[in-house]
Amino acid sequence: MNQKKSGSAYNAASIKVLKGLEPVKQRPGMYTRTQNPLHIVQEVIDNALDEALAGFGSKIVVTLHTDDSVSVEDEGRGIPFGLHPEEGELVLEIVFTQLHAGGKFHKNSDGAYTFSGGLHGVGASVTNALSYRFDVTVWRDGRVADIGFSHGDVVRALTVRKANGHIDKKSGTRITVSPDPKYFDSATVPQAELQYLLRSKAVLLPGIEIVLVIEKTGDRQSWEYKNGLRSYLLEGLAGYDTLIPLFEGERYAESCHIINNVFSRGEGASWVVAWVEEGPIFRESYVNLIPTPAGGTHESGLRDGIFHALKRFIELYNLSLKGVKLLAEDVFARVSFILSAKVLDPQFQGQIKWQLNNRDIVRLVSTLVRSSLELWLNEHVEHGRRLAEFVMKRAQERIRAGQKVGKRKSYGIAVLPGKLVDCESRDVSRNELFLVEGDSAGGSAKMGRDKEFQAILPLRGKILNTWETKRDRLFENNEVHDISVAIGVDPHASDEILDLSHLRYGKICILADADVDGSHIQVLLLALFFRHFPQLIDRGHVYVARPPLFRVDAPARDTNPAQKLYALDESELEIIVDKLRKDSTPGSAWTISRFKGLGEMNADQLWDTTMNPDIRRLMPVQLGYLDFNKTTERITMLIGKGEAAARRIWLAEKINKVQGSI
Repeated sequence: MNQKKSGSAYNAASIKVLKGLEPVKQRPGMYTRTQNPLHIVQEVIDNALDEALAGFGSKIVVTLHTDDSVSVEDEGRGIPFGLHPEEGELVLEIVFTQLHAGGKFHKNSDGAYTFSGGLHGVGASVTNALSYRFDVTVWRDGRVADIGFSHGDVVRALTVRKANGHIDKKSGTRITVSPDPKYFDSATVPQAELQYLLRSKAVLLPGIEIVLVIEKTGDRQSWEYKNGLRSYLLEGLAGYDTLIPLFEGERYAESCHIINNVFSRGEGASWVVAWVEEGPIFRESYVNLIPTPAGGTHESGLRDGIFHALKRFIELYNLSLKGVKLLAEDVFARVSFILSAKVLDPQFQGQIKWQLNNRDIVRLVSTLVRSSLELWLNEHVEHGRRLAEFVMKRAQERIRAGQKVGKRKSYGIAVLPGKLVDCESRDVSRNELFLVEGDSAGGSAKMGRDKEFQAILPLRGKILNTWETKRDRLFENNEVHDISVAIGVDPHASDEILDLSHLRYGKICILADADVDGSHIQVLLLALFFRHFPQLIDRGHVYVARPPLFRVDAPARDTNPAQKLYALDESELEIIVDKLRKDSTPGSAWTISRFKGLGEMNADQLWDTTMNPDIRRLMPVQLGYLDFNKTTERITMLIGKGEAAARRIWLAEKINKVQGSI
């Protein structure tokens, strides 16, 4: 008989609606890094850089004050400080106290910013929410405006005075931030990381001087790179010689052909690439001046363009070796690069913008890089021959290393599952296993995969919730048994270390429908791996594939071929449709389809959207901002058998976010 717990009343009054900046204060880890306040300071720096990127101002000064506050001052246009025509409130209050308010939503010729790192109108308001002091001074239109905030609230009302021509600058903004220590493990901005950030920004903005002033020591550092990316890459290579001269390029979408392929004028990239035989590998990428340490689709485009250009050169000059198949990893293994992309509507992974997700940017960057490198190689044939010899040698070494590892068909626990469609490669680090929902999707995946290194294991429906299942009873479930046997790893007992010596796949990819049932299957599989195969997650072997939810079919028009464009979600769909409208394509000229499941995709579609390594969205499974114990507690609350009451409370707290997304 169930016992009614005291204090567990659930009624209309239990529903709490967080307003303004309260969500940020309650869950800061959802909006920023909480190890230190560098990221919230970077949000202010990025706003200043966006002004410089738009062509306003040539100098940005960042000051570390003795009280650990940070000031950022630019020479831009200055934030408007009048009343908003629609909201009837002061613009300076709106942009710093409301989420999703800013000047970077209108990405067109009439907007204030065409290319910018700011997307959501969230960044500086998050900084304000997590700061006990947030002061803003604006010089604009011959006047000086000043306002002060604390924890997101106005504590010093706006004052406006006439500018003194002898003292006040013509235009610009200065923001002083004092991070609140209670939100961070350390309230001090790490000086070395800040220096690195500012230096890399200067590289990406030739002609812009970025200055760092440190009041405690009186030091003043300045960065201004005349040669931009080249100088920065050579500095990063630490003096090691390059195999061939640097390959540099800068190209942007200008022609109608590119624009009508859903790329807007001005989108593109600049890059510098080096091959080194020894020494460190130095790789950095940026999107609209925002660093992307986890890479993303722009890096995939660079990789794809370089590979196909060199492969074409090798075929043209008959430089291939018998029995050796060249792979992208052979070409890219010893590549160092700096890549700076400009994207009209960048879609990042998370608010901290660590990875670019725009699927179409792969094709754009690949097209620009490939054509440039093909021309360069044919103009420098001797350098091309030397590079071809180098990468073919690496391919031979890879093949020899793979031959030392025999194909395993049994590990003493069971014969490989009959429904497993295995791959041909013996290279565990390269091999991938896709756990696919249902036989229908499994059939498409089997036909669409690259059989050399991709294996398919279809699963029948939802697996057992194994969160509270003992190890000795796991194999009573056929699906769990088949997964364990296929990957070649036994589940652990208590706190023992998993034996990964027989692991058969470097990547284990969960591939489920982009709907509620698919999400449930993902959760059950993630619970299985986290509880019973934790080292697979610790060592980065588990991934979640993200198939698209929509397809847009745009018919051929004029000289442009028909296109099939895919969107991960409704926000990406909106971006695609907006770009089609900007290209003057009639609204009736395209159709939008929603995928009900992976089984609706044919083999080519599944490959193009979800399995192609150069284009797909493959998310590594990591603990994130919670540690192991907190993650265990959270999962127990979410799927544990005796946690219904805790789940109800948690859902009540999150209901406003669900409503906001409907």
